[in-house]
Amino acid sequence: MTELQHTTGIARHGRLKRPHAVTGVLSAVALGLAVLLVSGGAVTAFALWQFRTAVVANSIDIDGPDADADPPPGIGSYENGFNLLIVGVDNDSAQGATYGVRETTLNDVNILVHVSADHSNAVVVSIPRDLVVAHPECIDTATGAVVGELAAAPVNEAMGRGGLPCVVSTVEELTGLEIPYAGLTSFAGVVRLSDAVGGVPICLSEPVDDPKAGLSLPAGTSVVSGDTALAFLRSRHGVGDGSDLARISSQQLYLASLMRTVRGDGTLTDLPRLYTLANAAAGNISLSTSLAHTDTMVSMALALADIDLDRLVFVQYPGTTEDPAFPGKVVPLQGLADTMFAKIAADEPFTLGAAPPTDEPLVLGPPAETPEAPGQTDAAAPPATPTPPPVALDGLTGRTADDESCAEVNGG
Repeated sequence: MTELQHTTGIARHGRLKRPHAVTGVLSAVALGLAVLLVSGGAVTAFALWQFRTAVVANSIDIDGPDADADPPPGIGSYENGFNLLIVGVDNDSAQGATYGVRETTLNDVNILVHVSADHSNAVVVSIPRDLVVAHPECIDTATGAVVGELAAAPVNEAMGRGGLPCVVSTVEELTGLEIPYAGLTSFAGVVRLSDAVGGVPICLSEPVDDPKAGLSLPAGTSVVSGDTALAFLRSRHGVGDGSDLARISSQQLYLASLMRTVRGDGTLTDLPRLYTLANAAAGNISLSTSLAHTDTMVSMALALADIDLDRLVFVQYPGTTEDPAFPGKVVPLQGLADTMFAKIAADEPFTLGAAPPTDEPLVLGPPAETPEAPGQTDAAAPPATPTPPPVALDGLTGRTADDESCAEVNGG
């Protein structure tokens, strides 16, 4: 039985209870808004009003008219876990033919973020655009017509079948997780957001020259923004092994560096930079209506503020390109994917193992015992329960946010 056959009967894991989420640039924006909120003053109030007006005007309903809308929370850290889907599209009418002309809009970047209920860890899952998955029934956003389900098709066809709501439904079916929040951006949006951040450091193992992507950078660390940042994220022939999967590695490196940058360079306490970033996000990211509340974004960001970078894990949805039935596509390694999403649904942290990909069932051993520290033998005090270390899941590809290793150039 091929891995494809597993995908057509995907088992849904237990659904999380009202999860919430935010990631990457949105984290920086929301944390910035938190600082603005506590600074007070009429100018701050007006700036927040402008931001909220822009966000609401640009929002997308992913739940439908019959969905129950929870009121936005008050300012303060969320008490529950988060889920958010960030979608990047390759064709936006507002950007014209700047990045090429395409007949349809594809969701080529699909990044699912999960933050645990205790806010101690987060997982960012990149879903390959060519991953062959089952597609649910959707509604064509342009015509209102019902689009029938598909047994197996690349995930990036979901946008053309029913817009952002269809992408969300497709990823929910794939992962078994409820996704109440989503954001949508385009090539042009990435350029403007990277400019607003002030650039992101990236490290290359060797010089890279990819004329097709418009990327030319020296070996070592470069601070990229604007079109250069976009070229790095789009490059296939300069970074990695020349495959589309190499782009995911570049995205993970970029996002990890972005998180380190906004937490370490003073962005979160620089009000002019925060306001610039907030305005850039408002104009270039279409948020789901469920997320288009200032209070919601700030509360989510406050929950993220203290997560250690080594507990923020970026992973690629496990898959293989070796299925002869789908040449040039990616087919899920369902056993490993099910194991990973079961841990995500249960809020169980994990780390990246070193073994090559496998679809064999994983046998997870008991957690390592923590030795008792000398001098802590007071009989009156109950023994402390050791916190088990995160289990390593062999076969996953990715990095943690504190990983500053360089991108491999041309498989080097």
